[in-house]
Amino acid sequence: MNGARRGPGPVAPEAVLDHLQPGTNVVVPLANGEPVTVLDAMDAHADRLQGVRVHQMHALHDRPHLHGSAHGRLDHVSYFLSSVTRPAFHQRTIDLVPCHFSEVPLLLRGLAGPMLVTASVSPPDAHGYFTLGTNADYTAAFIGRVPFFVEVNAQMPRTFGRNQIHVSQVVGWCEADYPLVESPPPEPNAVDEQIGELVVERIPHGATLQVGIGATPTSILRQLHGHRDLGIHTEVLSDPVIDLVESGVVTGIHKVRRPSKVVTTFALGTKRLYDFLDEHLAVELLPVDWVNDPRVIAQQTQMVSINATTEVDFLGQCASETIGGRYWSGSGGQADFARGAMYSRGGQGFVVLPSTARGGTISRIVPRLSPGSAVTTMKNTVDKVVTEHGVAELRGRGIRERTRALVAIADPAFRDELEREARTLGYW
Repeated sequence: MNGARRGPGPVAPEAVLDHLQPGTNVVVPLANGEPVTVLDAMDAHADRLQGVRVHQMHALHDRPHLHGSAHGRLDHVSYFLSSVTRPAFHQRTIDLVPCHFSEVPLLLRGLAGPMLVTASVSPPDAHGYFTLGTNADYTAAFIGRVPFFVEVNAQMPRTFGRNQIHVSQVVGWCEADYPLVESPPPEPNAVDEQIGELVVERIPHGATLQVGIGATPTSILRQLHGHRDLGIHTEVLSDPVIDLVESGVVTGIHKVRRPSKVVTTFALGTKRLYDFLDEHLAVELLPVDWVNDPRVIAQQTQMVSINATTEVDFLGQCASETIGGRYWSGSGGQADFARGAMYSRGGQGFVVLPSTARGGTISRIVPRLSPGSAVTTMKNTVDKVVTEHGVAELRGRGIRERTRALVAIADPAFRDELEREARTLGYW
């Protein structure tokens, strides 16, 4: 670092134990922001800990403490379930906090007891600055406010935004060299393509987009190459955005906040995405309590929010975090962006889903949500619901109008049955 380094050099990952008092709340970034070697050390020495709790969204690495191996010494609190933490939640060895992604920093600030952030970061530059690499999320909100112990991963990309931390601001740092977890975009099927076409034809030139991860979002992004001057203001950045940026479809020149910049709070994809992010001046990773703040989102004109759901009832309630009444993920930022788009001038909020599940045997348009289902997007916020059979425009419409519109985009095999249920409920 050409003499810019201040403070001690690297230490072993086990040095984190010196900073874990009884009752410490350890904040860990989501996805590839997790410092693997540091968490490994905590698991290996859990017998030295007392009342330490790890707070994290969407973990990618399975660990002994997730399954209760160190209960009372090292416990886990999730704010969004992943394929790793979902089984642990159902085994009752971790807890889940229902929340909007935008409010996670606020919730963490309210925790009782000491706090430590531990994160994987990019190597320091000549001036002694690490970056949080693929992340800003809720951890960036604590830079300069709470102690950080970081793992410098030689393969973490250096990124820009409000996710830099100087070596003088950390209580310790260790070194590692391992590849990031890759999450390739799922390949869309014919239904995803049909839904994508219906959404894309309603997106105007110059719009600003929030698009999630999944087969239908992938289809939508791939079909946008005929558009001009789109902007990106999204919580997660994925591979399909790369081609839109490199082809000039995404310029962001009409954005009100951070014009000409691709704004996100974390990135998850393949090595191509991580290489794309490295030293990319047009991409900014910013804290989630800014990126996902509905008041910030609403300032963009023609803000388009696109999110997937699993089930929609006649009132327009969208259950996006449970399947058959059983918890699957979490609220994430769906409601954040749906609310922001609702108040944006010319904004639109799309909720997308195939019309059926289980090989066409179950309708995803239902009279009432399945027992135990959690409402993610409220009936008062939902705007447009899209299946492969059409678009139901719900905002400002009465319950009977909503019911008719939703039945019209259900699979034809279920429409008569849905109409009978609607009559029974007095909605037809």
